[in-house]
Amino acid sequence: MSKTSTTAEFLAPVAEYFKVISEISRLQIVSCLKSGAKNVSEIGAETGLGQANLSKHLKVLTQAGILSRKPQGVSVYYEISDPLIFELCELVCDRIYQRMQEQAKQFKKLNSFSSTAKR
Repeated sequence: MSKTSTTAEFLAPVAEYFKVISEISRLQIVSCLKSGAKNVSEIGAETGLGQANLSKHLKVLTQAGILSRKPQGVSVYYEISDPLIFELCELVCDRIYQRMQEQAKQFKKLNSFSSTAKR
């Protein structure tokens, strides 16, 4: 990053994007739509989110440009408009998995030390 790219003006939209996807319900919606476009009823059934809560999150994700809305007959279908979201989530998940693996190794070492000390 150059010095100009670390200014608050540049970083504000980045922070907003991460704020949008930092909510569990929104991540559930994004995950649900990985297999393709769905209407509100399908998303609600898959995520277990109530109608009002779901509508609020769909609006936020749409305003952020992560989802797009497509009216079809009497239904509105939502789909991912920025598939980069999946790569971003995969990167984060992989990193968390690596950290958990490292913590498990450390815990095993600690546990084996503890078992040896008890003898």
